[in-house]
Amino acid sequence: MIWKYHTSSLTVAHILWEKAMQITRQQAAAAARIAAELARTGFALPGTLSLQRYRCGKAHCRCRAEPPTLHGPYALWTRKIEAKTVTRRLSAAELAEYGPLFENAKRLRALVSELQGLTLAIVEAETDAQQGDAGP
Repeated sequence: MIWKYHTSSLTVAHILWEKAMQITRQQAAAAARIAAELARTGFALPGTLSLQRYRCGKAHCRCRAEPPTLHGPYALWTRKIEAKTVTRRLSAAELAEYGPLFENAKRLRALVSELQGLTLAIVEAETDAQQGDAGP
């Protein structure tokens, strides 16, 4: 069964409703679930978090031994600021404080990707339906 989905919030499902696209009950439920998860996600930091180990420049340091014992791990936050890549080393306290914000950002990216996939499926189904109505 195909029906038009309506919501009071300005979500993608609402935009699709305004454009009179037909979505299934399952697609509407998926859009509502994604919107609810987006609303629960909270604050997020842009960029990526990585843990790195390094060798220093000292000739007789443990990091130059065989096998090497590298320095670190160091938490690095990398992001773009005005089209330039900026990396900042985080302290242990900052890592503990910002860690959930990076997890939220990862979750947001996954939800947006899922919403884009759902939207693409709706648009493609609508296009296929319109082409089917037009005939050969």
